[in-house]
Amino acid sequence: MIDVQSLVAATTAFIQENHTLAAPIVFGLAFGESLALISFFIPATVLLLAIGALVEASGLHFFPIWLAAATGAALGDTISYWFGFHYKDRAKTVWPLSRRPDLVTRTEDFFHRFGVWGVAIGRFFGPIRAVVPLVAGVLAMRQSHFQLANVASAALWAFAMLAPGAAAFKLLGF
Repeated sequence: MIDVQSLVAATTAFIQENHTLAAPIVFGLAFGESLALISFFIPATVLLLAIGALVEASGLHFFPIWLAAATGAALGDTISYWFGFHYKDRAKTVWPLSRRPDLVTRTEDFFHRFGVWGVAIGRFFGPIRAVVPLVAGVLAMRQSHFQLANVASAALWAFAMLAPGAAAFKLLGF
């Protein structure tokens, strides 16, 4: 099992020592967090919140870090959508989804209830975040609708992950 505290400490220490790698690391974390099947193994939410505080503490510029997170999240969802669209119902039989058919069913119900808004809303709910684009592809949502919701919600999600840490660091006067 991953020791999240140690991982957060190691990641933030690495970024403090290697500022030029901050954006690529954030991109990778957001990409992994948004990629179906992989996201179950990456504690990116905690890391991104910590990196948000590190942005302010280390004098890094917020915009490139935010852009990297938004781009990584949107690309991860795009690949997940493609996987679902291409493989249809077979995508739901891949591990670990094959072991969690309830998660897929809940996500499908979510889409039937919210439609394209489900892409945007789903990004903010951890258990279904990475399954939403996969199911959108399986259900053959129009790609233009998917991408509009995907990119807009990725930008907002990235801000929501990074800004609280940066703001708290600044407000507390560290």
